[in-house]
Amino acid sequence: MTETERERFREVAGYLFFGVLTTIVNYVSYYALTRGLGMGVTAATVWAWGLAVLFAFVTNKLWVFRSRTRGLAALGRELSAFVAARLFSGLLDVGMMWLFAEKLGWPDMWVKIGGNVFVTALNYVFSKRWIFRRRG
Repeated sequence: MTETERERFREVAGYLFFGVLTTIVNYVSYYALTRGLGMGVTAATVWAWGLAVLFAFVTNKLWVFRSRTRGLAALGRELSAFVAARLFSGLLDVGMMWLFAEKLGWPDMWVKIGGNVFVTALNYVFSKRWIFRRRG
């Protein structure tokens, strides 16, 4: 295996590992908010998403893509791009929960899992190609 192949494997494996942890943060937060606090499906989805985004930024930046931005302006651009991409995918997550769980009556926890699989894949593409790409 070449160095490039090892790096690609490390990156994908790290993304999948931290993606699973991010999904767990999202799923457990959603469960606690809906079942523990009695929050509605859409509101709990938004809050769970926010917690997962914070977790994902740190793990993606430091351990998956090993971004070493220098200066506040570069960090701000990275964070802004990350949040913008996650807002887009978060709106997709909320939309899927609203449509499939609330309107069509599908089991919300299953919709949540399926939505997170889709959103995780989309977020990888955004992170790899747009947010944490190596410049230079």
